[in-house]
Amino acid sequence: MVGVVFGSLTPAEELAAGARAAEQAGFTEQWFSEDCFFSGGLSGVAQLLASTADVKAGLGLVSVVARHPAVLAMEIAGLARMHPGRLRVAVGLGSESWVRQMGLMPSKPLTAVRETVGVLRDLLGGKTVDRATVAHEFHGIALDLPPAEVPEIWVGAVNEKALKASSEFADGVLLSVLAGESYLRWASSLTALPKTAYVLTAVDDDPAVARDAVRDAVGFFLRAERHSALVTQSRYADEIADGVVPDHWIDEYAAAGTPEHVTERLRALRAAGADSLGLWLFPPERLTQQIERVASEVLPRL
Repeated sequence: MVGVVFGSLTPAEELAAGARAAEQAGFTEQWFSEDCFFSGGLSGVAQLLASTADVKAGLGLVSVVARHPAVLAMEIAGLARMHPGRLRVAVGLGSESWVRQMGLMPSKPLTAVRETVGVLRDLLGGKTVDRATVAHEFHGIALDLPPAEVPEIWVGAVNEKALKASSEFADGVLLSVLAGESYLRWASSLTALPKTAYVLTAVDDDPAVARDAVRDAVGFFLRAERHSALVTQSRYADEIADGVVPDHWIDEYAAAGTPEHVTERLRALRAAGADSLGLWLFPPERLTQQIERVASEVLPRL
C-alpha cells in the first residue's frame, strides 16, 4: 500500500483539498504527522477524515506524554465514532528534543509508551482505569461514549529495544523518515508486525531538481537522528556529518528523482520490509501537483 503523509509542512487550510486529491488519485491511506510546534495531529487527522469518503487515515504519531491518555482516548473515541473503521492511531514518545522542551521526559520512555497503549485500549474498550503509570495517574476514569470498535493502535519505534518490544503490545509499527533499505532489513528482523515507513519523496523529469527538493529535509532529519538506529544501521552511518547533503545520501534516505527512479526506490523499500509506504511529498508548495504526478507515473508501475 502507498499513502500520503500530511503534517507540519501543510497549512491547515490546504488539508481538505490535499486529502481529497490524494483519495481521488488512488492512494490507499493517509497519515497526519504531528510535529511540534507546527500543526496539531488530532485536528489534522479529523480534517483528513472529514474531507474524504473511504480512505483510512492514521494519526502518526502523537506523543504519549504531550496529552494525558484519558484526554487522548476521549478524542480518539469521538473520531472513531464519527468515522468507524477508518481511523488508525500511532503513539510513541515523540521527538526527545520536543519532549524535553516541554519538561515532559519520562523516567522510563518505553515503559511510558507500553503503559499508555494499555490504558488507551482499556478506555476505548469501555473499561474503567484506576491505576498509576510511570507518566500519569488514573483515578476511576472511564469514557461515557467509547467507540463500538477500538481503532488499531500502532507505535512509533526506531531503536532495537522498542522494535523488539512492539510485538508485545502494538498492532503495527510506524517507522520514521530516513528508513532506508539497510535499516528496514534490520528492523524487520526485530519485529514481525506490519510496518509503515514514511518516505521523503519528490518526482521531477530533472533528477537534480527532485533531489534538491528534499535535500534540506534529508539534512535536517540526519542531524536530528544521527545517533539513532535510523542512521547507525544504515549503509552511510560512518559518513554522516554536518554540511552539504550529497546525492548518494538522498538516494539512500529518500525517493527523489524521475518517475522511474522513484518507482525503483519504493520497490526496494517494500522488498526490504516495509508493508506500506507513506509518501511525504516535496516541495510542499506543489503538493497537489506531486500527488497527481506520483499517482499517474509511479503508482501504475508499482
